[in-house]
Amino acid sequence: MMCRTGQAPDPGEEEDVHATDAVFTSLLEDSAEELYEQAPCGYLSTLMDGTIAKINTTLLEWLGLERSRTVGRMRFTDLLTVGGKLYHETHFAPLLQMKGEISGIALDIKGAAGRMPVLVTSKVKTSEDGEPLLIRTTVFDARDRRAYEMELLRSRQVAEEARRQAEADRLRLQEALAVLQQSLLPAELPKIPGLEAASHYHTASPDLLGGDFYDLFPLDAHRWAFFLGDVCGKGPQAAAVTSLARYTLRAAALHDPDPVTALTTLNTVLHDRYTSGEGRYCTAIFGVLQPDDGHVEVHLASGGHPSTLIQRADGSADYLHTPGGMLIGVLPQARFTDARARLLPGDTLLLYTDGLTEARTGPDRGLYGDEALRTFTTAQPAQGPQALITALTGLLASFGDGLDDDTALLALGMPTLHAAIGSDNLT
Repeated sequence: MMCRTGQAPDPGEEEDVHATDAVFTSLLEDSAEELYEQAPCGYLSTLMDGTIAKINTTLLEWLGLERSRTVGRMRFTDLLTVGGKLYHETHFAPLLQMKGEISGIALDIKGAAGRMPVLVTSKVKTSEDGEPLLIRTTVFDARDRRAYEMELLRSRQVAEEARRQAEADRLRLQEALAVLQQSLLPAELPKIPGLEAASHYHTASPDLLGGDFYDLFPLDAHRWAFFLGDVCGKGPQAAAVTSLARYTLRAAALHDPDPVTALTTLNTVLHDRYTSGEGRYCTAIFGVLQPDDGHVEVHLASGGHPSTLIQRADGSADYLHTPGGMLIGVLPQARFTDARARLLPGDTLLLYTDGLTEARTGPDRGLYGDEALRTFTTAQPAQGPQALITALTGLLASFGDGLDDDTALLALGMPTLHAAIGSDNLT
């Protein structure tokens, strides 16, 4: 060793250096032993038969055991619970023998305070010739992790139970809404001599009450009234307006069946009822059917509602336009437009709400529209109201998620002479 001047060191300095090296070596040895004994995890070494050859203080404290009663006297499996022993024999030991090492295995040991969850990692130490000599094992405290996992499991169970309860509540609500929705519609359409009637109601969402409505009922022995409408909005408020509109129109028709008068009465009722709060209004068509010799006279009026469509027996289809009719319930005085038509054998009068024509179709999600409906109706064979309603039901289904509003359909018509004779023979 040379000093900075290139001369040999003083003998006293060389002794001090050797003494310092010895102190550092002793400290390193003490630190290594202390690290093993007081490590934050458990260490043990076992012979190949599982006999414990060495174990650190940390693991002894977890187990509540003394070193003298453990080393050479107990096996690794003696530290495990019954379940841990079973898993060790059936999975842990075979995998360790086959692979030479295994890590992160969850086991339970018999801790001083009871069962203690741990994660175990073991590795087989071999000789230069590859012969297994002993097994080195590290044991990690998994109590916090197990508690977290149990809490997470409980949270998931609570969430799953809440989800199931919410789904059950939703199903019950849907059932209740379906019953209420049906109560706002006629249970079935009445039989009219010499006429055929068919209807369909499509619910866009089972979670919301719709505001579409229709009805068909007798005025006297020779005349029948019908209406179809659409209340603004959804939910309980819309249902309340729907109920009010239906019963108002039925009562008004029995007093004075003139279509314009009936809609005027409904406008007065809705405006007076809701003028002081949130405005409520609807669109509607009201009409009267009067069968005659070989045809049916139709007189109807519209308040802001899409025009009715007539499918003729010759295969054509055209709208019975009612322009200028105002929304019902918005203004104290409203103007309504009436129209008249004659249905011959094979003709069908179709009323519908705008959920049909405002359905979104195609890649650009454009509105289906009135013209598309007329074209579709023209393409259908003129086989009466029920056949047309069946075809339109299929059309609604084809819209998929493009149909986001409820749709009500009501079809009225005269059967062809051949169909009428067939019906008479059946009865």
